[in-house]
Amino acid sequence: MEPITYRLGCDIGGTFTDFVLVNDKTGQFYTNKCLTTPSDPSDAVERGIRELDEIKPGFMDAVGEVIHGTTLVINAIIE
Repeated sequence: MEPITYRLGCDIGGTFTDFVLVNDKTGQFYTNKCLTTPSDPSDAVERGIRELDEIKPGFMDAVGEVIHGTTLVINAIIE
């Protein structure tokens, strides 16, 4: 049997950091959103992943791909 793998997407925005976790085999997905921490955006990423782990325990061992996006730099330039 083929092992289950997941793709994890993370988008760090100026206000919120959004997450989506997709089961590559079934297409089932899970989402999460938390407040961005401008002083250290990695805090929001870590918190969001921990919250996803509460929804889908143990998924981190099966993540095959992480996709990251952000608008923090462009927002700073525009402002």
